[in-house]
Amino acid sequence: MSDAMSEAARYRARQAAGESEPSDAGAEPPMVLNAQNKAEFVETAIQIAIRQGAFDNLPGAGKPIEGLGTHHDPDWWIRRKIETENLTGLGPPAIMLRTEDQELDASLDDLGREEDVRAVLEDFNKRVIEARRQLMGGPPVVTKTRDVDAEVAAWRQRRRTVREADAAAAPSAAQRRRPRWGLRRSDR
Repeated sequence: MSDAMSEAARYRARQAAGESEPSDAGAEPPMVLNAQNKAEFVETAIQIAIRQGAFDNLPGAGKPIEGLGTHHDPDWWIRRKIETENLTGLGPPAIMLRTEDQELDASLDDLGREEDVRAVLEDFNKRVIEARRQLMGGPPVVTKTRDVDAEVAAWRQRRRTVREADAAAAPSAAQRRRPRWGLRRSDR
């Protein structure tokens, strides 16, 4: 039986390669392909294609696969698609929350009132907890909730540091003002 299967695989490989049938006029037609025959046929077709050079000079040949960094991220392909397509607001909640968590400090720094900072943090924590409760499938939610009081204190410290840097960089009013006699006629 296996001899007949391998004969069927050879027949299919010859057909795929464009070769003519063997000279046996009385030979039986090959039997119908089953799973074993299909596997043999596919393997034979691949080997023929390799010999003919169909896989030579493919783009990316010999180059490492991008996205396989030093740490294991099971969602690397989703992350790369989102980055390359500049997609926003799309994706599983786990990925969206991770992205938002990375950018949360910068978005908090844009806020001017402590109440707004607290509201944003409480909303973020609520969405993280809700995403953990859902059993919709997809990647696991590994994003941690934020301690609201600690984040508000860090926000105040960052604002204070920025204000001090701005004050140190801004020249005093006396230094900014030039004497009137130093002006040219075109400046008046």
